[in-house]
Amino acid sequence: MRIVFLGTSGGMPTKKRGLPSIAVRLRSSLLLLDCGEGTQRQFINAGIGTKPSFHIFLTHLHGDHVLGVPGLLFTLSMNGRKQDVHVYGPPNTADFLKAVLRPHLGALTFKTIVNEMEPGDSVKIDNVTVSCFKTDHTAFSLGYVLKEDDRPGRMKTEFLDSLKVPRGPLWGKLQRGTAVEFGGRVITPDEAVEPPRPGRKIVYTGDTRPCESVVENSRGADVLIHDSTFEASLRQKAFEEGHSTAEDAAKNAAKAAVKRLYLFHISPRYEETDSLLIEARSIFPESYIAEDLHSYSVPYP
Repeated sequence: MRIVFLGTSGGMPTKKRGLPSIAVRLRSSLLLLDCGEGTQRQFINAGIGTKPSFHIFLTHLHGDHVLGVPGLLFTLSMNGRKQDVHVYGPPNTADFLKAVLRPHLGALTFKTIVNEMEPGDSVKIDNVTVSCFKTDHTAFSLGYVLKEDDRPGRMKTEFLDSLKVPRGPLWGKLQRGTAVEFGGRVITPDEAVEPPRPGRKIVYTGDTRPCESVVENSRGADVLIHDSTFEASLRQKAFEEGHSTAEDAAKNAAKAAVKRLYLFHISPRYEETDSLLIEARSIFPESYIAEDLHSYSVPYP
């Protein structure tokens, strides 16, 4: 699970920041969280390509989060893509795509499959379940949870070696949950394998005021990518516009006991982000500013 920040600004691009878009590379799929204008160029700058299994998840339908979709799709088409592209988003996503993919704008070489999501809906991609939850913005908006399947527990090597069970197929069966017979006795998985190890978890809030649904869905996350449009002195402005401050993001990260927080959707007013980072780290030390083209490989717990 590798995160690549393609665009980290909010509202409009700056010299340093493109509009919101985050790529998450899985085993054999690529997930894109929001798709601001210019995202296809950021793919080139980041040195990442798409995969046969390609999925776009939109948090809401404000222009800075979605107007990169037609450009990206037409670029994929010009490159001769044949595999379907799946687009997920809130209600009216299908109407949006119909409006920006009119036939006179050009034909695509692949099918675009639209899935309109409601809070609680989920989809399985590779070994990751992507589920959505309601956030608190000025428009209907979703946050997304990417949860990897739990991994099998480690083998109890000393126990198995003491029984002289040869490494190989018998060990494999035990790790897959099947009892085996060896040396005149039945060996159960509970005896031979430690409890499953938790999979990794990424949460992306999209645009949101601070709300309890973010905390509940982020509990124990390895990475939380949180709206941090303004600093605390502009809390009233943030609330009116449906956003969070860096302080709000840090408080949510602390409540949810996440491992790492990325401040995202940075207002163009901040050419320098030191004030945002200091504000967040005073509450949650493992806070970082999301920067365009920064990459982070999520480690196993």
